[in-house]
Formats: sequence, structure tokens, C-alpha cells
Amino acid sequence: MSKRKVLILLLISMVLSASATYFLLNWRWEERVREQQDLIEIPEGGAQENQDYLEKIGNAFHLIKTQYVGEVNEEKLTEGAIQGMLTVLNDPYSVYMNREEASRFSESLDSSFEGIGAEITKIDGKIIIVSPLKNSPAEKAGLKPYDQILKVDGADVTNKELNEVTLKIRGKKGTKVVLEILRNGLEKPISVEVKRDTIPIETVYSSLEEANGKKIGYIEITSFSRDTGEEFADHLKKLERKKIAGLIIDVRGNPGGLLTSVEEIASQLITGDKPIVQIEKKDGERETIFSKLKKRKSYPIAVLTDEGSASASEILAAALKEGEGYPVIGERTFGKGTVQQQISLGDGSNMKLTMYKWLTPNGNWIHGKGIEPDVQVEQPALFHLQPLQLKGILKRDMNDEQIKQAQFILKELGYEPGRTDGYFDETTEAAVKVFQHDNRLPETGVIDGKTAKTMEKVILEEKENKANDRQLKTSLKYLSYMAEK
Repeated sequence: MSKRKVLILLLISMVLSASATYFLLNWRWEERVREQQDLIEIPEGGAQENQDYLEKIGNAFHLIKTQYVGEVNEEKLTEGAIQGMLTVLNDPYSVYMNREEASRFSESLDSSFEGIGAEITKIDGKIIIVSPLKNSPAEKAGLKPYDQILKVDGADVTNKELNEVTLKIRGKKGTKVVLEILRNGLEKPISVEVKRDTIPIETVYSSLEEANGKKIGYIEITSFSRDTGEEFADHLKKLERKKIAGLIIDVRGNPGGLLTSVEEIASQLITGDKPIVQIEKKDGERETIFSKLKKRKSYPIAVLTDEGSASASEILAAALKEGEGYPVIGERTFGKGTVQQQISLGDGSNMKLTMYKWLTPNGNWIHGKGIEPDVQVEQPALFHLQPLQLKGILKRDMNDEQIKQAQFILKELGYEPGRTDGYFDETTEAAVKVFQHDNRLPETGVIDGKTAKTMEKVILEEKENKANDRQLKTSLKYLSYMAEK
């Protein structure tokens, strides 16, 4: 057998005869995994059908290997060929992962991992933050949905592969990474330093709220990991034992996760009159997933969303909205309507390929559009404040973009700076002194590192104060009203 034929067969085995492992939105039912494998097996005559293309690839590989003047790494050459094929799809969610990247991706679905705790994607060559996880270093550093990452530790990442950027950002607990961010509304990019930490995947939080004398259950889902469905069931049972009159499902800032977890949660909340979700294949054939719940909940439900609600959280929001008529309150969601399947390439590396669209119960595709809330509610400006990133101190008669940010912070915290144009005048100095007095800091009127950190701490406290959460207050008011009907 010629070397050329051996090379072609090698490429066939690596690119075409890979076996399926699991969905990113993890569809792991036994019979469905078998069906997925059937989808990517080479059909009879498939190799012959692609012979001309494979021979062309083989010729290029052989020519580069034997004639290129420099050193050639065959493994990197093969990886580059796969990456190139995926790049021309112009789909940020279809990516190649080498052994290290595949291993780290698998870790991110476990109970914890080390990094900054932010979901990122690639849109038109730009690396965009989908959402920071709750209480993560990314959230505490002030990163927000739709922030564009320009540089990581000074290195330009525009048009870089998504997984390459992810690996640059992730790292060991205690180490720091500096991201240069371009944000809508700001004139210049800003640098954000984030200290990496262990990111626990505790995905469900709950509390009992009260509105107009009614007990309202509140469950926040921060992402959909392997145990989220079970966690949700435990929290719901505890709330229902307290005789709740309504329930809020909060998926704000939830970047998505596993489809199995969505099904488990939706099956506890909606009946089987409509599908939870529809999965559409390349040929247009659809598979529907139904809940087996027979009886509607005795209490009203509302779901909270924002622009950081993406993928699996959008599936749940759509299921609640269209499947059972529960209202969506808050802001339009991110708009990711595709499903990726992770495919093992046999050597520890993986290819994550977009193979399906997901559709809402009514058959709508929300990709690039998001889910429009039934009740549009925007949060106060407080929730959009960016922590200061100081390189020195800020003081009287200085003019700086960070002073402008400090003035916005002071104003939203109730300390009138007199202006918000970035000029540090006497009134701004007085506002700083009052802030320092209230927070037991030396009343210098100068914004140093300690004052900036205290500002950041107070911002986080105010954001966590439910009295400032307009979207939550609106949902509580709605449910208390519905409970009386």
C-alpha cells in the first residue's frame, strides 16, 4: 500500500469515523446515544464518495511533510487541518479540542474547577463574555455579559480560537489574569485584573420570600451541571413543605449547561401538553422531549431572565413560557439556539460540532434573537457599575476615565460628586471624604487602593440587597397578585 493511501486512510479514521460520547447539552439517554453514533458513522460508500477531497488533503499533507523547508510536526499539522475545516463553518460553537483542552472541558462539568468563572463565546471573530457565574472571581471583578475580550495578559486574542482563549484565561487558583475589555457605553477599553480561584459548581440556591403577606418560593439556578436536577428537586420540596403561594425561577446570568438537567427540572414544573423542547436534525426531522407530569402546579410561577441567560437556561425559560404560559420577567435573553455534540477522535482529543438546532415548544428558533420577556424590567444603574482599576491614586484636579467611573459609583451609592465627566473637583473630593467617613477610612479625599476596594465591596453588598433588585421585586408583586386570584 502506498504512503499516500496510508495517509488518506489515517485522515479518514481521524476525521470521519469518530465515535460519539456526549452532548455539551448532554443528551445521555442510552438509545439516543446509539442514534447519535449512527449519525456520524461513515455510510456505505462514504469514503469513496469523499475520495477526491481526501486525496487532496493527503497530497497537501504529504507535500508539506516532505518538502517544507522548516520543521514539521505531524500531530500539529493534523490538528491544524481539523481546525481549518471547523473554522470555515463560521460557527463559534464548533471547535477542535486537543487532549489538554478536552480534559479541561470535561473538568468544567464536574463539581468544581479552577479559573475565573465566566462563560465565553466567539461572535464575528470577537471573544465575548456570555455571563460570569454567581459569586465567581469574574463577577466580583465586574465582568459583564457582552463584554468583548481584546487581550489576555497583553496578548491580542481577536480572531483566536475560542478554546485557545479559554485556556489562556483559566489557570491555577491564586494566580492572576489581566483582561483588556471593550464594553458598550465606555469610550476606551479597560483593564480588569481577575484572581483565579476554585469555582464550585453549586448550581441551585433557594430562599423563602414574602410579598403582601404571601409566601413566595425563590430558586436561583446558576448553571446546569450533572447534579442540578437533583439539587433543584430537593430545594423545591423544602419550599413546598412551607406552603408557598408562588414560585420564582431565576436563570439570570446562567450561561447554560446540560440538557438532561433542563429536562429533569422542567418535568417537575410543566405538564406534557406541549414538548419541553424540540431537537431539529440536519434533514429537518424533529425529536420532541415531553414531561410526564400530569397535573399543573397549584401555585403560579414566574421566570427571571437577563442578557446573560443563555442556551440551556433559555430552553427552560421557553418551556415555562410557551409550555405552561408562565411569564418571563426581566430582560431579553442571550439567544443561543444550537446544540453541540462532543465527538472523541480516539487519541484523547475531541471535536465539538454543532449538529442540531433546538426549538421552543411552539417550534420557534431563538438563535441570535433571544427570548423576549413578557414583562420588561431593567435593573438600576447600580447593577452595571464597573469596579475601579487603579494604577496609582486619584485626587483633586486630575482628569481620568477612572475618575469618571468613580463619580458614577459615588452617585449611585448616594454620594453626590457634582459631576460625572472625569474631572476631580472640590465637590468630588468632598463626596469621597463622606464615603470614607461612612466606611471608617482615613478622610483624605484621595481615592487610593483601599478606598477603591471598599467601593467595590459596597457595590457588591448593594447588588446583593434584594431591595435594590427591581426584577425580583416585580416578580414578587406579580406572584402575590396572582395568588389572590
